[in-house]
Amino acid sequence: MNKQLLRLTFLGVVALVGCNRVDTAATPSMAPTVPLSMDVPPPATVDIHSHPSEGPHHGTLIELGKEEFHAELVHDDKSVSIYILDDAAKTAVPIEANELVINLLHDGKPEQFKLIAKPDTGDPPGRSSRFVSEDPELAGHINDESSKPKLNISINGKSYRGIIEHDHTGHDHKH
Repeated sequence: MNKQLLRLTFLGVVALVGCNRVDTAATPSMAPTVPLSMDVPPPATVDIHSHPSEGPHHGTLIELGKEEFHAELVHDDKSVSIYILDDAAKTAVPIEANELVINLLHDGKPEQFKLIAKPDTGDPPGRSSRFVSEDPELAGHINDESSKPKLNISINGKSYRGIIEHDHTGHDHKH
């Protein structure tokens, strides 16, 4: 009877130890091993870029800061508009600035263009979420591959610089 009890105890211990093992062959060598437990929920998946791929006006998004704000570029052959948006790139953010600046290269030479505040519907007095330039030179060169345009703006006393990527979304000219 003692031998039989000893065997059952041994099998019970082996079964318990075997159930708590983690298969290290399936785990990458650099990944930490975490004991399996039914009490601990799996880690949540975080999407760092949960904002849309285009702005509410169907324009190209420009990240400002560490996605503290976004700007949306919308243009055609005659004008360029920039809309200031929140961190999720969904809601307009009216700011106190009277203008913002786009710097770009044209034929290898730096040029600077000012976009003037033109308050959008719903912007409070003295603030604007929309900035516009009707300079055909800016509209004609903003999407040149070699122009490397950059947006410069101050929001709440902090300067932001955003890189304007060459994209065919948000404008009407044909290539």
